[in-house]
Amino acid sequence: MTDAGPARTYTNPVYPGYFADPFVLRYGQDYYAYGTSGRPHEVGRVFEVLHSRDLVHWRSLGGALEPLPGAEARDYWAPEVAHHAGQFYLYYSAGVGDRGHQLRVAVADQPAGPFRDSGSVLTPDNPFTIDAHPFQDVDGTWYLYYACDFLDGERVGTALAVARLEGMTRLAGPSRTVLRASQDWQLYRRGREMYGAVYDWYTLEGPFVVRRAGRYFCFYSGGAWEEPSYGVSYAVADHPFGPWTEPPGNGPALLRTVPGHVLGPGHNSVVTGPDGRDYLVYHAWDPQKTARRMRLDAIEWTPDGPRVDGPSFTPRPVPALL
Repeated sequence: MTDAGPARTYTNPVYPGYFADPFVLRYGQDYYAYGTSGRPHEVGRVFEVLHSRDLVHWRSLGGALEPLPGAEARDYWAPEVAHHAGQFYLYYSAGVGDRGHQLRVAVADQPAGPFRDSGSVLTPDNPFTIDAHPFQDVDGTWYLYYACDFLDGERVGTALAVARLEGMTRLAGPSRTVLRASQDWQLYRRGREMYGAVYDWYTLEGPFVVRRAGRYFCFYSGGAWEEPSYGVSYAVADHPFGPWTEPPGNGPALLRTVPGHVLGPGHNSVVTGPDGRDYLVYHAWDPQKTARRMRLDAIEWTPDGPRVDGPSFTPRPVPALL
């Protein structure tokens, strides 16, 4: 909910409806948010699209993506949109429940869509890939970060990978590992049955990369998404392929549960506001766990890395139009 009064403040969440895995695209002076909505919008389209000019007052534009034909996919997760050469590319995963998700890309001429699937499966040889994040480096090269499953090593589970994008609708060359689980807070579930075996399963997901002061920062979420342990952390590198280094400490470095107020903050994107500051856009449960809703908090870039003023639940200044 927001407060449009003279003080020009807002209070999280910034949109009252269910809106998980929020990604915000800045296009000119406009902001478009895309989220996992859990239900079709408009004429049966999936992924709700919102529009704003200040990041806190949002209006729904309906659904973004025409669903795939037939019954090959029932669930659509974690949309992100890239603008390149006059077209908009929506990256997402489609599957059934928490099994069989594959990364796909859809195309539109406008940021609100309608998007139509290109027919390209980006990760056909991987049994589970989610949370696609397109990133363009300063030299123009595009990369795709995503989460996939690793069954080797000390901490088996979902972790982060990256590959170079070629032509926006296919991956070029093999993927590289970005981060694997390394701490206890990243545990998703003990004794999870997966791929015909039982594992203590760890999860890293929702990668999002920005370049600041010549270095690359990969924000990510870890742990069990329905639990208080879930939160947002980051790693830093000198190249989009890494190697990546995490800050010291045990627990998520940027966002974690505030008991009684904010539960399981995670799956963020980063966007520059109308005031020139960077903001972390993320979702979290309310204490009653009725829905995951979109939230917004400012990022401060320090010599020791990013810091976030959140997860906030009291009034904060609305990003001022410059």
